[in-house]
Amino acid sequence: MSRRQRKNLWRIIGAAGIFALSFFSGSFGVFLLLAAYLVVGYDVLLSALRKIFSANIFDEEFLMTLATVGAILMREFPEAVTVMLLYQTGELFQGVAVGKSRKSIKELMKIKPDFARALREEREIKLAPEKVAVGEVILVLPGEKVPLDGIIIEGESSFDTSSLTGESMPLAAKMGDRAVSGMINLDCPVKVRVTSVYGQSTVAKILQLVETSSMHKSRSEKFITKFSRKYTPCVFIAALITAFVPPLLFMQPLFVWIRRALVFLVVSCPCALVISVPLSFFGGLGAASGKGILIKGSTHLEKLAKVTKIAFDKTGTLTLGGFSVTEVIPNGIDEEKLLEIAALAESFSNHPIALSIVKHYGKEIDKTRTQNVFNISGSGIKAEVDGKEVLAGNRKLLSENGVKLEVAECNDTAVYIAQCGKYLGCIKLSDKIKPEAKGALTALKALGIKDTVILTGDNEAIACRVGESVGADKVYAGLMPQDKVDIALRLKNDGEGVLAFAGDGINDAPVLSCVDVGIAMGALGSDAAIEAADVVIMNDSLSSVGEAVKISRKTMRIVRQNIVLSLSVKFGVMILSTMGFDNMYAAIFADVGVMVLAVLNAMRMVLVKK
Repeated sequence: MSRRQRKNLWRIIGAAGIFALSFFSGSFGVFLLLAAYLVVGYDVLLSALRKIFSANIFDEEFLMTLATVGAILMREFPEAVTVMLLYQTGELFQGVAVGKSRKSIKELMKIKPDFARALREEREIKLAPEKVAVGEVILVLPGEKVPLDGIIIEGESSFDTSSLTGESMPLAAKMGDRAVSGMINLDCPVKVRVTSVYGQSTVAKILQLVETSSMHKSRSEKFITKFSRKYTPCVFIAALITAFVPPLLFMQPLFVWIRRALVFLVVSCPCALVISVPLSFFGGLGAASGKGILIKGSTHLEKLAKVTKIAFDKTGTLTLGGFSVTEVIPNGIDEEKLLEIAALAESFSNHPIALSIVKHYGKEIDKTRTQNVFNISGSGIKAEVDGKEVLAGNRKLLSENGVKLEVAECNDTAVYIAQCGKYLGCIKLSDKIKPEAKGALTALKALGIKDTVILTGDNEAIACRVGESVGADKVYAGLMPQDKVDIALRLKNDGEGVLAFAGDGINDAPVLSCVDVGIAMGALGSDAAIEAADVVIMNDSLSSVGEAVKISRKTMRIVRQNIVLSLSVKFGVMILSTMGFDNMYAAIFADVGVMVLAVLNAMRMVLVKK
């Protein structure tokens, strides 16, 4: 509870004490009731007074002021104080609830680094991360956050990535591995060469995502906003008609109809809707972030609840993406020489296959021997190695460049190498399926997901083997990036539900952008994931996809429940009040009581277990 909330709590307790004392003070009790009313409601009165002179006059504070001041003028002091006490209690309760729902999201803000230790001219200088340039070397001591993305050039240590991924298991990293901003160094000092400025770092992009997530309003929230703008003036006019038309036209008692109009005003305050619906969405976003799932606003949370089919990338999403070389098959060349040429050609690529070949080569690479590198998306690499053109990629790449392959189609992942138009051999690699992949897809089907699809550029034999192992319904193999987009659009527009796509965010950005809901797996160090996706799974766990769907569906159930509860109770009591049921305490329940119930219901999202 914040300092302001504690102050308001003591104000409510003080006013309640004065209110209770008034019943034992005889004729002086009226003055105590007025004092209690002013103590608990002065800020509401001032706010309503200010809004009278502005365009935004019709809101719950104005309606509450009008109703309670009317009750006082009719000498119904206890009712006026009770209404204001319960209204302020509801507002306090709402503030505490919002604070709790913000807590999970605010936890992510702790990943922002305070400083960077830049090493300049053999001196260590403490600087703001924004002042460190690409290429500079920084020192990260045990217990400190990594301030910027980079590559470890000296030392090895374990890093706490829980604030980024939600995973408690430390990540071991050594020289040559990536250091991602926001991780916490646990063991030994390391030196890191910076690869991106602070504004483009992983931590900065995550913080920007978190800060803007609540700005993207869902259709439900937009409906409530529009509804409130039209609803409040309408009920104010209806209250005026209730108060004055029957006495003027039908000679009814003025006092009776004014009282009914005041009850009508108290009931009509749209607090429960205005508070509980955004709170439900905010609670859903907070619950997801506590599980390492970042959702870019309630719009995407709402769409995620409607997902009926999910397509997956294979490499790095359903599989570990950690390829290992299983066989080197040279053609008229020494095996070691084939590996050297392949490693030099792939040395500028961050693709998992390229990294695996370089790692298997195991020797220091002189990158100056490689020039004019072209990454041909979905096919491979074209580069000049020692001044000679080298192709490293799939069969299609080589055939398109006039290279004849005298080997049969390989049923494993393979990179074919050619130099100056001559085929030199191939390198076979394997990639393991993630242990949780089959269980994750089974869980999605239990949630009612009708179709699970694999979209991959790998060959059909490998893709079908993976699809069968994980229980996918359909497999599309041998796809270029544009082919993936075309199939995703076809699945999206077939009129059978909402499509999500889960990919690693490195080469799947076009597909992530074109589907209904893009889900990026493993955003740790992946710029494309944060930019293109609607949902970012920070911990790279496939089971989190199902968790995200469950959270979104629970959020939408709570939103619908609150809308039905609020409107049905309010309209019911409003109708009764115009028919002669003019009990002010029933009106208080219909307003503040329903608001508290709706907020309690919304709080169920905050209580989702981590």
